[in-house]
Amino acid sequence: MGEIVVLRHGQTEWSLSGQHTSVTDLPLLPEGEEQARRLRGEFGDRRFTAVWVSPRLRARRTAELAGLTPTGTDEDLVEIDYGGYEGRTTAEISEEMGRTWSVWVDGTVPGETPGETPQDVGVRVDRVLDRARPLLGDGDVMLVAHGHVLRILTARWLRLEPAAGALFALPAGSYGVLGHEHARPALTGWGLH
Repeated sequence: MGEIVVLRHGQTEWSLSGQHTSVTDLPLLPEGEEQARRLRGEFGDRRFTAVWVSPRLRARRTAELAGLTPTGTDEDLVEIDYGGYEGRTTAEISEEMGRTWSVWVDGTVPGETPGETPQDVGVRVDRVLDRARPLLGDGDVMLVAHGHVLRILTARWLRLEPAAGALFALPAGSYGVLGHEHARPALTGWGLH
């Protein structure tokens, strides 16, 4: 049975500063490009039946520099829509709220630009997993995307609620492996470089 490899894009200006980035299409920093280049050859022993990439520039460039050939882009792999919190840090949001804010507990800003909740993203990544599972009989599936969406996807692979993605910090430019143990979904590698 094949595995799903989840690769978070390399470092951008906002991932370095801790600013929440969804729809803002930032390029990789030179360090982010180097993180992706270091992955070239890392996946050479895998036979990918599919390589799906978020349509955002930072994910597409990471795939390119890592030597991956995308078989398609997938809108379901875009980062959680932070709504009015786009471009803001957790510290800034927490200060405004007068308490510690967490996307996992509190969701995104209410009001005119509400964004998505982890549950909303869970629906999207469930669709990705539904498309990927049938392909695993013939090889592996690579998903190149963003931190929070991949963390939620990992939680859903493990049959956990979307907010359990809080447990799976994934640094920029690193990857994880979603596999099986005794025919049950398992996390078989994480935070790898």
